[in-house]
Amino acid sequence: MMTNSKFVPTAPARLSLLVLCLVGLIGGCSHRVEAADDGITVEHGRRVVGEHMSETGFYQSITVTNESPLIKFKSRYQDIEVHESKYYGKILVLDGVVQLTERDADSYNEMMAHVPMMAHSAPKRVLVIGGGDGNVLSEVLKHPMVEHVDHVDLDEGVIETCKEHFSWGKAWDDPRVTLHISDGAAFVRNAPAGHYDVIIQDSSDPFTWTDEGHTVELPSSVLYSEEHLGYLFRALSPEGVFNFQAETFNLPSDLKGIKDWRYDALETGFESAQYGSLMISSYPTGQIGFLLCKKSKESGPSMEEVEQRFEEIVQAGLTTTYYQPKLQKSSFDLPLWVEKSIYTQDTDIAVDCE
Repeated sequence: MMTNSKFVPTAPARLSLLVLCLVGLIGGCSHRVEAADDGITVEHGRRVVGEHMSETGFYQSITVTNESPLIKFKSRYQDIEVHESKYYGKILVLDGVVQLTERDADSYNEMMAHVPMMAHSAPKRVLVIGGGDGNVLSEVLKHPMVEHVDHVDLDEGVIETCKEHFSWGKAWDDPRVTLHISDGAAFVRNAPAGHYDVIIQDSSDPFTWTDEGHTVELPSSVLYSEEHLGYLFRALSPEGVFNFQAETFNLPSDLKGIKDWRYDALETGFESAQYGSLMISSYPTGQIGFLLCKKSKESGPSMEEVEQRFEEIVQAGLTTTYYQPKLQKSSFDLPLWVEKSIYTQDTDIAVDCE
């Protein structure tokens, strides 16, 4: 997500991209791409929401119906839109950037939630920073061990929109949830020491790129700082688990960020920090990941216990569609060049990864 707010944005995480409103090349055919007032781009007569990654020149778009947008308004912090696609269903767009779609929101949100929850033996107290769409929150609540969840998000407009337009919008009605419309970084600074078993940070991106190739630091960069990691570490219980959105390895700048964030997490005191990967077709490059950080490397349940807990969720009628226990390990198996880039010490990350 991109924002002009001076506050830390804690709305749903997505790659920070720009809507392409210029002449483009798609399918080898030169054509005009025009922007409309309703947040929709028109290319070859098709109404689309499209995203351009200026760092690599990659562009993709999703065709939307004639009824789009279903809703469009500006909150205190950002432009909020909900569009409709025949294939992807409803699409949440913030400041022109696709945040999630009904069709594949499970990919990102289930992995962001269930991997850290299953990495802890008894996750009772949980903190969710960001994720204003409520999907990560709804997945956390599927775990019967959970006694209380603090959900912190800055933009109430996103929350109210998702309550109305998405099937998981009743998550905030669960009596175990306390919603805080607040700055995520400030909330963590004031959190009691050792209080949370699991913290999930579904934040927006710390930086983006201009069309000229310059890096632009965004307000959410504070959520990726060493200082913030220190407060998170302090807020976790002795066997606490922290999971946060860690971008795609397909962008050179993001790949460098992954390695830097992992180093900072280990320097902060986490005994392990592993990058997990997931596939999601509506996100440019089709891949995004997370960093799973543990205060105690050897803590956590056995795979047999994970499978048993997952079966309890299934039996309760709260099953998943993307996450399964096998991914608790296999999501950390990476392409060789990615593994070398992230885990090899003192090695510069090459822009050309052929």
